[in-house]
Amino acid sequence: MTQGYGQYCPFSLAVEVLCRRWTLLVVSRLGYGCTRFSEIHRGVPRMSPSLLSKRLAELERAGLVATSAAPGGRGREYRLTEAGRDLGPIIDSLALWGQHWARDMVADDLDPSFLVWSMHLRLDTDAMPDGQTVVELVFSGAPADCRRFWLVNRDGEVEMCLKDPELDVDLLVRSDLRLFVEAWRGFRDFRREIGAGRIVLVGSRELCERFPSWLQLHPMAPYERRRRGRERQLAARRGPGLASGHAPPETATASI
Repeated sequence: MTQGYGQYCPFSLAVEVLCRRWTLLVVSRLGYGCTRFSEIHRGVPRMSPSLLSKRLAELERAGLVATSAAPGGRGREYRLTEAGRDLGPIIDSLALWGQHWARDMVADDLDPSFLVWSMHLRLDTDAMPDGQTVVELVFSGAPADCRRFWLVNRDGEVEMCLKDPELDVDLLVRSDLRLFVEAWRGFRDFRREIGAGRIVLVGSRELCERFPSWLQLHPMAPYERRRRGRERQLAARRGPGLASGHAPPETATASI
């Protein structure tokens, strides 16, 4: 059993379970609908597979996660229990606090594979063309071996590809990684960055015009930045549009 704080109060007992490294991030990925081990791991790419297995086992023992055999009997599936789902509003409130007050991002935070994983969950497939659409993303400022990614939408099912799927690309997106993340987080105006040529789109005119309506930004993007620093200055230059005083979303989706 994990060593506790020796205090009976409910807060201490909750912290024993939830405040271990990576635990809440794993819960948030499960809350976003990831059920297979590989899906969860893509949402926490810097977490070792062995540690992820350990945290999932801990969450199962704590009653936050239930497992079952995957269809076809290959592997396991993981789902939040009622207790796990009840963490949704807590995770969203923490994400909102982070948008307001957490430290500014540094270079080590800018993980391009995590960014694209997050994007694949935020594509409005109803706004995309029927059939198959392939989007290639190339980020300058990222490590040389981690700059190119692909998102493949097939009739509403979006796949993130780390290797070239060898399909015809319908839309190419090129950008500096930090700049794109700042736009994704809401500190820059996404459409304005496209218009200024800092986010470059290459494809048919129709697809280029429609791309900003496909990509829903980070769930916390509409909320204001309150901590002094570079990100607050960027948001201030962006002008009106960042909301303040709003309640966060009601589902555990805000931590991407």
